[in-house]
Amino acid sequence: MRSNFPRNKIIILIFFLSAITIPPFIGESSVKLMEAFSNPASLSYQILFGIRLPRIAFAFLTGAGLALIGAVFQALLRNDLATPYTLGVSSGGSLGAVIAIKTGLILQFFGFSTITLFSIGGSMLTISGIYWIAGRSREMNSNTLILAGVTIGLFFSSLILFIHYLADFTETYHMVRWLMGSLSVSGWMYPLTLLIIFLPVFFYFYRETPAFNILLASEEMALSKGVQVERLQRVSFWLASLLVGAIVAIAGPIGFVGLIVPHILRLLLGTDHRRLFPGVVLAGGAFLVWCDTLARTLILPAELPVGIITSLFGGPFFIYLLIKRQRNVME
Repeated sequence: MRSNFPRNKIIILIFFLSAITIPPFIGESSVKLMEAFSNPASLSYQILFGIRLPRIAFAFLTGAGLALIGAVFQALLRNDLATPYTLGVSSGGSLGAVIAIKTGLILQFFGFSTITLFSIGGSMLTISGIYWIAGRSREMNSNTLILAGVTIGLFFSSLILFIHYLADFTETYHMVRWLMGSLSVSGWMYPLTLLIIFLPVFFYFYRETPAFNILLASEEMALSKGVQVERLQRVSFWLASLLVGAIVAIAGPIGFVGLIVPHILRLLLGTDHRRLFPGVVLAGGAFLVWCDTLARTLILPAELPVGIITSLFGGPFFIYLLIKRQRNVME
């Protein structure tokens, strides 16, 4: 692993650079590079700087956030199959969005739709419910948090199905398309909003990388080394839920990014979170940019929801992890 480390860093860097230099020029309409940079009134300028670059920036930040939170959850819960949606945050955000669609409250407040605001509120409500349930148990540990999250997630999923049943055709179509996930944004408002949320969350997690490294051994080891495990879990879950809630609110639930990328990056970079966290940010962002590029070009002039593309990659990968885990248990 150590001898391959420099080569693996170069692979990740090339993957990242390819995602920010090639996709802006792939699409239904061609972009003339010189015209785009020399004439702000040209069509090429409008396509590149008004549509494609904001979408790529948003896709990168979304993928980076989901991959980062996936790595954080897997470290905190010491569970290889944990994802950004393990604690039901996605279900809470989806429920909020579905309620906004069903009630017809699709308005704009300070540039944000009520779907976005309801979705963030649903995510925050979820994490509050998890800690309320976990707080009623004798001991708040990783298993308690997972079980509480799964319980709330299943309950919210049932409510979503109930609302689907009551919705008319137009509402159902809107709900289904939103739940498939989409990165179709124009302008820089959403990318900049997500960047403002992402940066402090990332820097907090990076500052706590020594604690995450100790926590890999066990909670008991971390406690003996002076790590405030419960505080680390609480702050991390709240920050993770804020970031995931913002992502789900704008892009919808996009699965498997937080599962695939951290696993591959551990194989390439090892388990040291000082390398892993920056690595998953670069690779996760690049992965989702390429997935979105496929989504918007495979069936031109139409486009696929990006959640379908990530699921096509993630489904087989999840099965592989389950089989690998079962073999390890048997051995």
